[in-house]
Amino acid sequence: MSYPNDLLSTRAIVKPGLYAILPRGGLVNNVIPGVAGCKVSIVASPKLGASFVQYAIEAEAGGTAVEPLAAEPEAESFFYCIEGRAVVEAGGAEKTLTAGGYLYLPANQGGIRFNCPDASRLLLYKQKYVPLAGKQPHLVVGNVNEMPFQEYEGMKNVFIKDLLPKDTAFDMNMHILSFEPGGCHSFVETHVQEHGAYILSGEGMYIMEQEWIPIRKDDFMWFGPYVPQACYGVGREPFAYIYSKDCNRDVTI
Repeated sequence: MSYPNDLLSTRAIVKPGLYAILPRGGLVNNVIPGVAGCKVSIVASPKLGASFVQYAIEAEAGGTAVEPLAAEPEAESFFYCIEGRAVVEAGGAEKTLTAGGYLYLPANQGGIRFNCPDASRLLLYKQKYVPLAGKQPHLVVGNVNEMPFQEYEGMKNVFIKDLLPKDTAFDMNMHILSFEPGGCHSFVETHVQEHGAYILSGEGMYIMEQEWIPIRKDDFMWFGPYVPQACYGVGREPFAYIYSKDCNRDVTI
């Protein structure tokens, strides 16, 4: 930390229960027991209005979580490597994730430990799993760089990757959505699902409720249920983000 170079200002917007934009430069460190050599920023939690918790983690070389994260018995979790390298212990297995690598761990599997041989940037997401009779999700490991994009809703300049199986055993999914400059959603969406989204590249203009907001790489966004939202990709490179979606379950009363 140091003295500021200019007047204090921020692009952060926080409307609890509705939506939030959190730029990387405004994130602060949180002490998490068992985590060392890492800056851990809690970018989403029930205090914001989210039904999940998400961490943005910046690890030094040697950064580690010796105590399991997302270890609550009912918590399922998703771990993503933005850049660097992380050796992850989860579900009785050890996996090395490089940039674009990810791991999904079902509930009741003891949580996730990791260590980073190199400086790394990571995301950790956890939510309470909603069981479905006769169904059980399984450990999933992959790398987005080994997966092809698919056209999104028949458009030639918007693309998607589904990171988890389209199987009702899973009550969530993670996607990467990518917009070429000028690409956009086909309509302004209004739906029961909420999203946590981390911007991986580029710049976009996002409408939430009735406000158009500039978004760029390394911002985190959270949209609550039923908040109207859509975007345009702008700039000179694809506007891409990884985002969570709750799915595959009836809504309880």
